Amino acid sequence: MAMILRPTRAEIRLSAVRNNLKKLAKTAAPARLLFVVKANAYGHGAAELARLAEREKLAWGFGVSSVEEGLALREAGVKSPVLVLGSLYPFESFVAAINADLMVTIASLDAARQVSEAARSLSKKAVCHMKLETGMGRIGARRPSLLKIYDELSASGNVTVAGMYTHLSSADSDPEYTARQLGYFSETAADLKARGARGLTLHAAASCGLLNFPESRWDMVRSGIAAYGLAEGFEPALAWKTKIVFLKNVREGAFISYNKSFRADRPLKIATIPVGYADGYIRRFSNKADVLIGGKRCRVLGNVTMDMTMADVTAVKDAAVGSEAVLLGRQGGEEVTAQELADLAGTITYEIVTQISARVPRVYAE
Repeated sequence: MAMILRPTRAEIRLSAVRNNLKKLAKTAAPARLLFVVKANAYGHGAAELARLAEREKLAWGFGVSSVEEGLALREAGVKSPVLVLGSLYPFESFVAAINADLMVTIASLDAARQVSEAARSLSKKAVCHMKLETGMGRIGARRPSLLKIYDELSASGNVTVAGMYTHLSSADSDPEYTARQLGYFSETAADLKARGARGLTLHAAASCGLLNFPESRWDMVRSGIAAYGLAEGFEPALAWKTKIVFLKNVREGAFISYNKSFRADRPLKIATIPVGYADGYIRRFSNKADVLIGGKRCRVLGNVTMDMTMADVTAVKDAAVGSEAVLLGRQGGEEVTAQELADLAGTITYEIVTQISARVPRVYAE
């Protein structure tokens, strides 16, 4: 790693990830746990956390979004099963996936033919999971098409059909719709069994399904958000911190940041911290979010800029250059949660953590 001098960093507590994975595995048992580490492990660092989970046998395997993410895990030394959850295109990417022993998602007849051809050209078996469309409307084949896909793949001597899965779109909000999705999934599994399919790994549940619908656990569950502690009852693993780099006193009537976006209504002490929207601390936090300094909530003042943000530290008597500022996480008795930031931005916690950019170093500690 290059030398890190700027004080902005994301701290990831490995103990929290470990405890969350153990709790998820216990809840899911006897179903296996697929640890979803796509999008750089939701901003937490895929290579480091996958190595932890593999070393301590905390998960059966890993879920990624793309072949590139799977290859990055292999390059990091991860040998456990890896399932590419995205739809592969161009079809040449099957070659790279098969060479790296990545399991691939098949959701169309064209893809089934292409993966078989890629495996034949390499004289190496491909391993795939078929994706069933049950109401998410993203990728997947409806039951009649999926059965044709199964017939195509099982007729090939080059492909092992290892599983079938779906994704529950509303497991956190709509039990009736989720039940319909699970019913369709169950019916399709029965049709596959009648066709002679045996030993398929069936999986439908991500974190919300796992926690809210025990009947969705089947043979394997895919957990992402809960593993990082961003679901109720789990330990948040990530804290986002920086330090004050500049302090100034401003008079009543002074303006702060671009477009005079804040005007002081009294004399204030203003801290500048080296984090901005290029780091993932988005402009929607301007004049809304709090950062924690000296154990107190300090309001962001003015527009968040590309590389710097200003905060009101008037009430923090010992604020100084070098004082810690917490953007996300705990300090003293106060906490800024990912949910709080998501509510301010009108989004979800997933987006808050995945937007923390690559220029913010990830630092790991127990």
